[in-house]
Amino acid sequence: MASLESTLVNSIVGAGTFFKGTISVTGLLRIDGDFRGNVQTDGRVIIGRGGRADCTIDAATVVIGGVFRGTIYARDKVIALESAIVTGNIYSPRLIAESGVLLDGAIHIRGTEAGQEQPERRAGDPIGEQQTLRRPGRRSSRRRRQSVPSVDPSGVSSGEGV
Repeated sequence: MASLESTLVNSIVGAGTFFKGTISVTGLLRIDGDFRGNVQTDGRVIIGRGGRADCTIDAATVVIGGVFRGTIYARDKVIALESAIVTGNIYSPRLIAESGVLLDGAIHIRGTEAGQEQPERRAGDPIGEQQTLRRPGRRSSRRRRQSVPSVDPSGVSSGEGV
């Protein structure tokens, strides 16, 4: 059974609210509105079904029910509910994704045993400087151009001698 402290919401970005900046919180943060920036917590972050987050999250556990774009550094696990749309990078020892979730990005699942280090989180990890992500199974749109031999009009036969 979960302890009472782990279920109490310490902070919330409510529905209809837009917040831009950095949130550092002890415990649980719930996002039901629009949030852009950075989140740092030793607890959980919950993005509700109506929530939209464009940010970097550093937390123990992240639960996504809405729209998320950015990078997640989770020390315990990431849970993507069936209503979730996730675009970005996930670094976590565990990922739980329900049927129907949309994921587009890089997922790095690494254990926490000795010798399996989590990547170092870059301060401010800006969204606009993320790697370009390709969908699996799609080829690059770049095609090699082949040179087409040019036709010399003087070398075209006039049909004589045929």
